[in-house]
Amino acid sequence: MIKGLYTAIVTPFKKNGGIDYESLKKFLKFQSLSGVTGVVPGGTTGENPAFSDEEYSQLYAFVCKQAYDSGMKVIAGCGSSSTEKAVALCKMASGCGADAALVITPYYNKPNQDGLYRHFSEVADRSPVPVVMYNVPSRTGVNMLPETVEKLSLHENITALKEASGSLSQVQKIIFSVNGKLSILSGEDDLTYSIMALGGTGVISVTSNIIPKQMSGLVNSMLENDFEKGLSLAKYTNEICHAMFTDTNPIPVKKALNLMGFNMGILRPPLYELDEKKTAQLLKVLEKYNLIENEL
Repeated sequence: MIKGLYTAIVTPFKKNGGIDYESLKKFLKFQSLSGVTGVVPGGTTGENPAFSDEEYSQLYAFVCKQAYDSGMKVIAGCGSSSTEKAVALCKMASGCGADAALVITPYYNKPNQDGLYRHFSEVADRSPVPVVMYNVPSRTGVNMLPETVEKLSLHENITALKEASGSLSQVQKIIFSVNGKLSILSGEDDLTYSIMALGGTGVISVTSNIIPKQMSGLVNSMLENDFEKGLSLAKYTNEICHAMFTDTNPIPVKKALNLMGFNMGILRPPLYELDEKKTAQLLKVLEKYNLIENEL
């Protein structure tokens, strides 16, 4: 079972286009000291559509080494609109020491439900590491239905689903239908409490880039069935969660980290800086929760 808080980490890019591994090392230390279960490098929050194959390999290897030295697990972002490339990334992640692979539903080409079933089955058949499926219709244009998830839950190498449809009704159907055969992880930060109350086992989070201690507290409270404390932390984190999605992820969270003093660098085109109005709104939230004076 996969459970706990996993941070979908931002990738710090230098102005010359390369990855700033020194800043990444400091950031991973911050995550580790804040009590997260693990990290997810090379996902959407890390701007993986703009990666080269060499960068995937280098990032996986670097993050795995740093994570294991500090006791964190690694679920590597291995999704692609190509089944063959997803398999190749899973193999690459395994070679670098990742614990599991996060595989998104193929985007843009929009396979039907049978296509989704075949895609994940083939990736799981050929992946050396367990597969965590990722359903996020708002970014891919396709929604993997509960019936398809139920069929895939029978595959011995598919261990979890990151569910980000935004529909609690769909999440509930999935949790009830898989009946413990899959770990269900929230893919919507602001729904973490609700999804875990239904039986989810954790979250792969964007917001934990900036408030890992609070998000970890929320997840651990729910795992311990302390619903009162979990609700209190859900209320505390709610406004911050929403602030991270005022524009396309990871534009706001990368801006937030830079404002907090982390050197997360630039966004890679076609993503660009948060505009002045949204930056002012974001800054107001960060100041309200005393996040600007962060110290490593």
